Amino acid sequence: MARSTLRRRAIDAHELMDDPDCDPVLLARTYDQFRIVNSLVSGWHGIYRDRIRPLLSPMLPSTLLDIGCGGGDIARALARWAAADGLQLQVTGIDPDARALEFARRTPNPDGVRFLLAESSELVDAAQRFDFVISNHVLHHLSSEQLADLQIDSELLCRGLALHGDIRRSAVAYGAFSAGTLPFFRRSYIRVDGLTSIRRSYTTAELRVAARRGWTVEALFPFRNLLSYAASSAARSGGPEPDA
Repeated sequence: MARSTLRRRAIDAHELMDDPDCDPVLLARTYDQFRIVNSLVSGWHGIYRDRIRPLLSPMLPSTLLDIGCGGGDIARALARWAAADGLQLQVTGIDPDARALEFARRTPNPDGVRFLLAESSELVDAAQRFDFVISNHVLHHLSSEQLADLQIDSELLCRGLALHGDIRRSAVAYGAFSAGTLPFFRRSYIRVDGLTSIRRSYTTAELRVAARRGWTVEALFPFRNLLSYAASSAARSGGPEPDA
C-alpha cells in the first residue's frame, strides 16, 4: 500500500467482523486467534507489570473493567497474571456485541472473569466504579465524538487508572503486519481486518490532539499508542495511597 494512503485515518473503512451478517465460523476463529495476536503485539503483559501490578494487593481486592473486551482474552490474561502473582484482582469484561459475549462466556475461565453485554455508558448510569478501566484495540473503531465519550465514561468509572491501548498507524506497521500474517490466519478475519485496523488507527500526534485534558498519550513498542488517565494520587505515583 502506498504511504500516501496511510497519511490520514481511513475512517470510512469497515472491518468485516463488524458486519452482523459475517460468517459465524470465521468470526469465532477470529476471536480465538486474537489470543495469539494480542500475546505477540498488544503489550499488555508489560502494561500489567509496570502500571497495574504495583497498585495491587495480596489482601485487598482491586477491580478492573475491560471495555470492548471482544472474546475476553485480555481480561482473562490480566486475571491470570494477578492470580499467579498472588494478588487480588476482580476483572469484568463488557462488550455490546452479543456474538463476542457468547464466545467469551463459553471459553474456559478458571480465574472467574465476569462478562457482561453492556456499553460503558450503561455502567456509568448504574454508578459503577472500578480501580482500573482498560480497553484494547477499541480506539480505532471510534469517531472523534465516540472517543471523547469513552474518555468521559472512563473518568466517571475509574477510581484509579484508565489505560486504553491501541495500534499506532504507520507504513512500517502496515507492511510488517501484512508480511508477518501472510502465511497464517487464512481462515479468519485476522489479516484483512488487522490491515483495516491499522489504516483506521491514530498516530501518536493525532491521539494527543484528541485526548481530553488530564489524559496522556505515549508511543509504545511495537507500533502502539497508550492513552492513560490517573484518577488518584496512588495511580499517579505508581504505588498505594498512604493510610489516612
